[in-house]
Amino acid sequence: MATKWGICTAGKISHDFTVALRTLPPEDHQVVAVAARDLDRAQEFAKTHNIPRAYGSYEELANDPEIDVVYVGTIHPRHLPVCQLFMNARKNVLCEKPFAMNAGEVKKLSASARQNDVFLMEAVWSRFFPASREISRALSQGELGEVKVVRAEFGYHLLHVPRAVEKELGGGALLDIGVYCLQFVLMVFCGEKPLSIQASGFCLDTGVDEAMEITLTFSGNRMAVCICSIAVQLPNEAVITGTKGTIRIPEHMWCPTSLVVNGKVTEYPVPPATLPLNFLNSTGLRYEAEEVRQCLLKGLKESSRMSLADSVLLAEVMDEARRQVGVVYSQDRQ
Repeated sequence: MATKWGICTAGKISHDFTVALRTLPPEDHQVVAVAARDLDRAQEFAKTHNIPRAYGSYEELANDPEIDVVYVGTIHPRHLPVCQLFMNARKNVLCEKPFAMNAGEVKKLSASARQNDVFLMEAVWSRFFPASREISRALSQGELGEVKVVRAEFGYHLLHVPRAVEKELGGGALLDIGVYCLQFVLMVFCGEKPLSIQASGFCLDTGVDEAMEITLTFSGNRMAVCICSIAVQLPNEAVITGTKGTIRIPEHMWCPTSLVVNGKVTEYPVPPATLPLNFLNSTGLRYEAEEVRQCLLKGLKESSRMSLADSVLLAEVMDEARRQVGVVYSQDRQ
């Protein structure tokens, strides 16, 4: 029986996610409804993607009895209330990163999922790519020896994008793209809490971070360095260095399609898209969608590859980094 999806918002990322779902077998994944705050936009989206039902409110989507799971692609500050709306309606939820604006909100989401007995996962798509799974396998089997240093960077020209620079829209380099670097480090170190967090950076006039550098130290004399920027294009690579070898993601570390393991290159191409995409490698969103399906089939309430505890730790690290750089959102004062 197919997993029936509802799509919350008719924006760019929701478009790409829906296109990605079409690369999976239709007997496994079906999109049955879409909702936007503007009914015309929802209807246009439904026409583009051949979706049976379009709603002009999120409440209507929450009340649709046919939906198994809702994909939430709203702007960052809306994640908490929108996810709570769906979970209170006993809907399973896959929510775009960052899960919420701070760790306190992430904990509220986790509590709501438990209270309503529903599945909930932060859509950190990076963790579900075949390349990322290969990294986890290699590390678990000790192919790199003891990992001592991890470096990850992500920089892109986004100063012209209001969503990336406006505080009320949840902008800032860390929440928008730096989250990928930090989640990568925490994945490599298996969700271990860092011993120390040291962050420095620069803020825009809007009060959000333009760029940030974060150094994390872990037990056993291990460390990681993350750099993110919404002002400049960086090489966007990640490197894991151990006592016996190295793994490198040579480009677009947030959606990896190639790995260099001890000098050997392996490619992991994503499927072609049936419609034009807004973001690089977006058909790779299929991997997190399939993870959700597998979890639901097994009766799980969270994924072991991106657990709710993983999301809380990720948010806590980001909170501390933002505190040191001086980035404060209105949600932090609540």
